[in-house]
Amino acid sequence: MKKTELIINPDGSLFHLHLLPGDIAEKIIIVGDPGRVDMIAEMLDTVRVRKSNREFSTVTGTFRDCEFTIISSGIGTDNIDILLNELDALANIDLTTGMAVEEPRSLTFVRIGTTGGLQADLPAGSFIATTKAVGFDGVLHFYEGYEWCLDHMLADALATHLEWPDVLAYPYAVDADAALIERLASDITRGITISTPGFYAPQGRRLRLEPFDSELNDNITSFRFKGQRITNYEMESSAIYGLSKLLNHKALTICVVIANRVTGEFLSDYKPSVKKLAEHVLTGLSS
Repeated sequence: MKKTELIINPDGSLFHLHLLPGDIAEKIIIVGDPGRVDMIAEMLDTVRVRKSNREFSTVTGTFRDCEFTIISSGIGTDNIDILLNELDALANIDLTTGMAVEEPRSLTFVRIGTTGGLQADLPAGSFIATTKAVGFDGVLHFYEGYEWCLDHMLADALATHLEWPDVLAYPYAVDADAALIERLASDITRGITISTPGFYAPQGRRLRLEPFDSELNDNITSFRFKGQRITNYEMESSAIYGLSKLLNHKALTICVVIANRVTGEFLSDYKPSVKKLAEHVLTGLSS
């Protein structure tokens, strides 16, 4: 492998994350905001790793005798492309030789985040578990051999419903890990989540520029597929789910609704809800 394919820092750590192979646990909680790493780290019983570079802040420690890594991704599927590939490299590539290990490890990723609700009955403060992530971002299209992990029927039905323009990346849909859903979301609202490549026009917002489709959000809200509906917008889950499937990892996203795009409700103090969700995930994964 060329040195430019997987870049190693002088101390042996990976280029972006600044982590060494022994720095991560097999159970990894992903958050967007680096500040949330410290918030969740306060819940841990012990901490053995604390490192930070750019938007990637990492803490590894134990909760109820179970080891966790808490790591921030920043915003967007482009950051997830970096994060997932480098975490997988830490687990499954010998960094000294650049060769894949003979027995790859399967990691568990749970994203905890905030989201915009797309149904009127999902008030701010409620939790949503993403059963299927639909990507408007296009990241997975850059990888070979991904077709097997997609829900083509859902993506095609949504593209038809939205009259999807050819100039945009075609939507792709990927399932969450079924066992994680049952373990962590048995009593949480479930739904289809759309991951967008931006916060403003890609999510139907208007400031000084108009989105390409003024009825995008209304059409998404009205969409139904085999009794399922699209519940929310966010910006990371499609790449997490897609790359996890390709690399044989397990992934689930659970988010707190902080804005309901249908009713206009906004939860200004959402940190207590995020903390409650983090406690739920830590407890569920450690039991």
